[in-house]
Amino acid sequence: MSRGDREAPLLRKNQIIPLHITGMTAEGQGVGHFCGLAVFVAHAAPEDELDVRIVKVQKNLAYGIIEQIRTPSPDRSAPQCSVYPKCGGCVFQHITYEAECRIKAQIVSDAFARIGHLTPKELLPVYGAEQPSGYRNKAQYPCGVHPETGKPCFGFYAPRSHRLIPVTDCCLQHSAFGDILRICEELLSQPEYAQLTPYDEESGQGILRHLYLRQGYHSGEIMVCFVAARQSARLTAQFTALGSELMRTFPDIRSVMLNVNPERTNVILGKKTVCLCGSETIADTLCGVPVSLSPQSFYQVNTAQAERLFAEAKRLAAPQKNELLLDLYCGAGAIGLSMADAVGQVIGVEVVPQAVADAKENAKRAGITNAEFYAGDAGDITAKFAADGTHPDIIVLDPPRKGCDTVTLDACLTMSPKRIVMISCNPATAARDAAYLCGRGYALDVLRPADFFPRTGHVECVVLMSRNES
Repeated sequence: MSRGDREAPLLRKNQIIPLHITGMTAEGQGVGHFCGLAVFVAHAAPEDELDVRIVKVQKNLAYGIIEQIRTPSPDRSAPQCSVYPKCGGCVFQHITYEAECRIKAQIVSDAFARIGHLTPKELLPVYGAEQPSGYRNKAQYPCGVHPETGKPCFGFYAPRSHRLIPVTDCCLQHSAFGDILRICEELLSQPEYAQLTPYDEESGQGILRHLYLRQGYHSGEIMVCFVAARQSARLTAQFTALGSELMRTFPDIRSVMLNVNPERTNVILGKKTVCLCGSETIADTLCGVPVSLSPQSFYQVNTAQAERLFAEAKRLAAPQKNELLLDLYCGAGAIGLSMADAVGQVIGVEVVPQAVADAKENAKRAGITNAEFYAGDAGDITAKFAADGTHPDIIVLDPPRKGCDTVTLDACLTMSPKRIVMISCNPATAARDAAYLCGRGYALDVLRPADFFPRTGHVECVVLMSRNES
């Protein structure tokens, strides 16, 4: 056999192979093995027996598409959404929610085993959502031109693209959002709003970039925020008229805002926001704490699941009245404020100044006097706390997807809290950070997966680590 023959791939593009699906990825791809290679297949399900057409071959893996389903998985289910999988939002619409929860629980436990080389003393069942549809309290819809009618429309982008898929009825969003979208599309087609043309990313022409909606889960109050590429007196008047019409049609709309983003960027919101109609904010409660929401406010998108998970974090933290709780990456303070009644003092740290201002206002509104908040980088501020001899009894970590940096983790170790509770939206970085702490004096007591975003590839987890006293 020649050297060229030895290096020839076992699979080739467009080859059709039989494949048994044995696993799933967080991106919703099924995984099977053929001739020693892992083959990833979109929209497959566990235990599917498939004929798969190979579309890409790499050294140790390959990608394929389903040519034929020979024997469907018992987990398969008819998609609830009419545009699945054209839209890039969901990846698990084709399987039952029970199967999705099972897959997500496995993703979390696998991350801790393979990345962190950790086995928790207690692995708790996944917190599946009690309401796996209609759970989102926020949506940002790009505005575009409908490919069939040529009229303004809203929707979501196709996977890995900025090609707009028109959709008004997303099964993940609150049903009121779809009604607002349809009325807004009708109004934008009328001559009096002719200047509010859809924005085109490639040319930079057009005005209306996004329609941003958010709703208080408990209050029901709705905010409408138009995101425009430019502002002028005439444009502002048209947006104000449009917002007023929406408020007359939908009594739950309490706020209409205009955000201006002139930058050629994928970032949705610009720096300038003005109130057109109603209030500048809407109200809600999270874990019993009153909150006020502006377009820029950080807020958990799935309020019901957030309340369940924060309650679980509080249970695991086991706060006592004489203890100091340090809440890092605290956002608008929801986690720390939800535990304030059970501890002596709460200190929150967050890098976004507006979120810190919101946290202070939320504490004031709730009558919570034992909480203080600092704006700054978590690593910088925790290092100062450690140098000053601050010794919290409990540290709560709720980092972004990239996880904690070593400066923050080292400062946590220096402060030596009795218990560390981590809430993470990325099991891989959570496992990495937990391994760092557990290699330096802490034990992994409890791990619980949680599903904040049903039908998508995202999965969260909450972790309890305690200081080894030996």
